[in-house]
Amino acid sequence: MKKKLVSVVLAAVMGMALLAGCGGGSAAPAEQPAEEKTEEAAEPAETAAEETAEAAGGELADKKVGVCIYQFADNFMTLFRGELERYLIEQGFAKENITIVDGANDQATQSGQIDNFISQGVDVLIINLVNSSSASTVTDKVVAANIPLVYINREPDEAEQQRWTDNNWNVCYVGCDARQSGTFQGEIIADLGLDAIDFNGNGKIDYIMIEGDPENIDAAYRTEYSVKALTDAGFEVNCLDDQVGMWDQVKGNELVNNSLSQYGNDVEVVFCNNDAMALGALQAIQSQGRTVGKDIYLVGVDALTEVVQYVISGEITGTVFNNHFAQADSAADAAINYLNGTGNEHNIQCDYTKVTAENAQEILDSLQ
Repeated sequence: MKKKLVSVVLAAVMGMALLAGCGGGSAAPAEQPAEEKTEEAAEPAETAAEETAEAAGGELADKKVGVCIYQFADNFMTLFRGELERYLIEQGFAKENITIVDGANDQATQSGQIDNFISQGVDVLIINLVNSSSASTVTDKVVAANIPLVYINREPDEAEQQRWTDNNWNVCYVGCDARQSGTFQGEIIADLGLDAIDFNGNGKIDYIMIEGDPENIDAAYRTEYSVKALTDAGFEVNCLDDQVGMWDQVKGNELVNNSLSQYGNDVEVVFCNNDAMALGALQAIQSQGRTVGKDIYLVGVDALTEVVQYVISGEITGTVFNNHFAQADSAADAAINYLNGTGNEHNIQCDYTKVTAENAQEILDSLQ
């Protein structure tokens, strides 16, 4: 199955990053893992997943899983939670024992949901935090209840993860390193070459940045490392505008419209921290009479189906596949490991994949 093919490659944890900024940072670039996903790599991972489920002794159907998603309205997390539920059921959990709740992008709401799961005596919790800064509080209450905890998508900081190691707690994080996604965005643009990008002839890459939630480390890393990839490649960059779009398509449209109205044809590249905002940016670009690939470039992150289709048609320059298959499946496997007493590494990483016109059809096929 093509979903399986895409979902199995795990990456090593990346290095530390500097603070995000409009002009990028000077830290050494994160090591780039291989992008190609092969059937040879899939086979041992699939076997490991089967062995993990078998090791649970066939008792998973009786186990209760509580899943907290920061916001159901998020396009990417919709894909993630759908795959997570599908894979949990495939591994032997009963559908009626899997409860997935919507935090509605409100930490107080989510904290109440976590309290409810604890009082209900769930066997394991999988949590996509609304605010990553709440991780220590959440961890303390879940650990106190002796419930294994798997964080997904929004990574708690290094100090929090160190507590898990120091105390040997059954707590881990499963996700992709956002520094890699930012690097891939920048490389997609850098590979075009200055002659293709420098429409205004000033010798620089003039860009606008549309960031996600500033509370989310992914937004900071994608912002920093997308620009850093350009400067590392020897380009001079000029940040015309840097705005917070909160991962939202409507907000992305509004912000890019404003930036294009203010800076006009000087805007050569639009970086968006996710594909939802990139879709809004595309609408703004088109409404302003600009054409991606002709007088402006646009990149996002997530590889939503609609965006990949636009990459194929040339209406979006590129995106980065945020592998929800690998992340969801790995999160479920981590939960199973805790239930069967195997345990996990405290930080489990999956790869991103660069998506351009050259491989977009292959990525699209894998999403079907």
